[in-house]
Amino acid sequence: MNKTNIYTSITFAPVQGFIEKSRKLRDLYGASLILSYLSQRLVKEFHKPPELEVISPASHNLQKGMPNRILIKGEVSKGDAEIILLSAWKNILQVCRTWVERKLPDYEYHWEREWTLWGSHTWEVFQGSGHSIKAAMDDLETRKLSRAWSAVNWIGESSSLTGTDAIAFPGLGAQTRNPKNMNYHSENDSIKGFYTQLARKLDNCPPEKEPEGKYIAPNEKLSIPELVKRLITLPEIADLISETRPDNQPLEKLKRFQEIERKPQPNKKKPGQWTGWFMGDGDKVGDHLKKIADENHSDRKIETFSEAMRKWGEEFEQNFPEDLGRVVYAGGDDFLGIIYSKNPAEPIQPLTAYQWLRALNDKWQEHQQPITVSVGFVWVAGSVPQRDVLQHCREAEKLAKSSGRNRVTIRVVFNSGQYVQWTCPWDYLDILTKYRDRERKSNWSHVYQDLAHLESRRTFKIENAREAYIVKKSAIEFFELYFPGEGQKLLDDKDDKLAKHLAGFSDNDDAIDRAKAIIDWMTDLIQVGWHLCSNT
Repeated sequence: MNKTNIYTSITFAPVQGFIEKSRKLRDLYGASLILSYLSQRLVKEFHKPPELEVISPASHNLQKGMPNRILIKGEVSKGDAEIILLSAWKNILQVCRTWVERKLPDYEYHWEREWTLWGSHTWEVFQGSGHSIKAAMDDLETRKLSRAWSAVNWIGESSSLTGTDAIAFPGLGAQTRNPKNMNYHSENDSIKGFYTQLARKLDNCPPEKEPEGKYIAPNEKLSIPELVKRLITLPEIADLISETRPDNQPLEKLKRFQEIERKPQPNKKKPGQWTGWFMGDGDKVGDHLKKIADENHSDRKIETFSEAMRKWGEEFEQNFPEDLGRVVYAGGDDFLGIIYSKNPAEPIQPLTAYQWLRALNDKWQEHQQPITVSVGFVWVAGSVPQRDVLQHCREAEKLAKSSGRNRVTIRVVFNSGQYVQWTCPWDYLDILTKYRDRERKSNWSHVYQDLAHLESRRTFKIENAREAYIVKKSAIEFFELYFPGEGQKLLDDKDDKLAKHLAGFSDNDDAIDRAKAIIDWMTDLIQVGWHLCSNT
């Protein structure tokens, strides 16, 4: 068999789970750093023309945003991929563990076995192969259906971040830790003391002062992977990992990382600043790649696609306005960023965030590839826990996907945890700018108050199929009063083509569901528009 006629597709898991177990931005940043590092190690090892050639991802020397799905022209075994990936991961673990033990030498460490177990049980590698790119990709998807991942057993309490894994502390693997006679209170004091000392070292804090918790808060209790995600964002540790790489290439030049100041200090009476969080992902990228794989010269076309998306992600991050916020990661077709003010006393206005969001789809199309994007955008009050904010982002993005893709879900989240949201196709997002009140101005209080009054009287409530058309017509006529011409388009929409595009209902929905969907779309628009565009 000629190996040059074989294509190999490789990925590893759990990527989403590794990213989602995040409380701070530093967790996300560290997770994306690790994933990019592991992917690049695979790419570097398997790109050895002419025997082996990595087709995707392109830009092999650009580590940041390196995708975890790798397409190779040539034959590569699953075993070879596992050796490379696990070796790189174990190297990270070794550097982090050694650094902690060296910086805190007064502890007696019993945790080496647990670090070794995490080295072998964190990742699972999947490999597919075939005589065409499509065959290799299909084989990979089939093999991913069979999982062989196993968890690490442990005793005692679980981490304070996810609550699913053991707390990393010096006595984790001690022989004396018997569940029958463990003194959890005493062990808890020991864990707290360890994390306080570790936080001091990371913050370079004198013994007499309380650490700021830039890397780890003294009251946190992290598992080994969670601890590693924090530690790897320390430039000193990143440099140590780089020194042990085969090509001595830097892990990634780390910028000075700072958490966002959203909540004021307890002695301040000012509320926390509102911030905007956006999470986006390309639509049906896998289907697009499979379509390319069926075409002639598919190798080059996939490489071109990968180059375009990686270049877009790099430029999107580099060119993001510094006075508007920052991009946490941009891996080509998926990205996460925050709109916020570096001076909480002068927060970014919601209208400014909306105006930026309106231009995002045009920015996305600069890669000139035939794929759309779905985005979750969360405008959130300052006291909502960051872990909850990230969960809201994921839910908003998923809703944009499930509502028809090529759209954005805007969710406004209050300190109470309650929220209002609205999902809209990109080509209709500017409809908020078309609002006119009774005086032909843009005071959103008028429509907001009128809507509240009508909803209190259950005006838009549909009880049966006979009422569906009448109630929907009344709601659209109300909408026309404040959005001249836009309501009329829906009244003229006899086959519900526009309504389906806006509200995202399916052909299988009945008249009641269709009417409710378009009414909800209009009322959600007003709720969100009042919070983002109101001048009162």
